[in-house]
Amino acid sequence: MDCIFCKIANGEIPSTTLYEDNDFKVIFDANPGNIGHSLVICKHHYADIFEMPEELTAKGFATAKKIAGAVKKATNCDGVNVIQNNGEAAGQTVFHFHIHVLPRFNNDSVDIKFGGIEAEAEKVTEIVEKIKKNL
Repeated sequence: MDCIFCKIANGEIPSTTLYEDNDFKVIFDANPGNIGHSLVICKHHYADIFEMPEELTAKGFATAKKIAGAVKKATNCDGVNVIQNNGEAAGQTVFHFHIHVLPRFNNDSVDIKFGGIEAEAEKVTEIVEKIKKNL
């Protein structure tokens, strides 16, 4: 397999490791948004959250929480983004499950935006019902 995160996770490619257990390796991002930007990388290859077993997904986010707390204390940041992208349209560029832990500072230049559309009440109700049927 020619997956860069698999190679990092198994030590074929060197990285700055912050934490490691049997299922996850946490490294500094090579192209950070801010100092302290870390990646929680699953040691098992899953392209995205939809392929992962639920218990491994839960462990990944528990690991991200632990890392976020340590990053916040170490960097004295004002906030932390915990981001996990699935699919190219969502901003995923490496198709191996990973979670970004990104320290944020008031007035930093990181640009993460949500919103921008106005949703009609009828369409919101329609999509809510569709989502409920798929749970």
